[in-house]
Amino acid sequence: MMIHEITAQAGRYKQRKRIGRGPGSGGKRAGRGQKGAGSRRGHSTLHQFEGGQMPMFRTMPKFGFTNVKFKTLFWIVNIKDIVEHDDFKNGGTVDADALIKAGLIRDTSRDVKILGNVPEGGLKTKLTFNVSRVSGQARKLIEDAGGSVTETGTRRDRVRGIDRNSDDKTPKNLTKKLRRPNLERRQAAKAKK
Repeated sequence: MMIHEITAQAGRYKQRKRIGRGPGSGGKRAGRGQKGAGSRRGHSTLHQFEGGQMPMFRTMPKFGFTNVKFKTLFWIVNIKDIVEHDDFKNGGTVDADALIKAGLIRDTSRDVKILGNVPEGGLKTKLTFNVSRVSGQARKLIEDAGGSVTETGTRRDRVRGIDRNSDDKTPKNLTKKLRRPNLERRQAAKAKK
């Protein structure tokens, strides 16, 4: 006769092993092995760590889509730096070529963005800006000093049909179809009225 044939409750209340309480307790080293970082308190290993050899996830080919290569990079220039430079002290036109000549940007590989870091005493020089982007604060400072701003926009702005110089900066060229059929129906219904 076996113990499980006596009753279904047999073995239900078996005590757990009290590990780490000496060699007679089922393991004097508490199941952690002998010495090393793994036996110490507070140790944690990344699940993908394979003992120092090249992990499997790094040997697998990577594929898929990423937006990283479409990121727009700018050369950032502050108004303060422009006004303090000898080439622009008496005013003039500020564009990529003039900034390269002045040594404020490196080359034309990126678009230029002007930020409104206010010089001491405010902006008093009349400047004409012809760059890709100008921040809102910078635009206000330039126009208050009697200057003018023309934003040429980035490649992304031109593709999407955004006019940076108008008040309405919403994209005019929708490159993706609207995926909401109800919206299209509502727009068609409005057009009929």
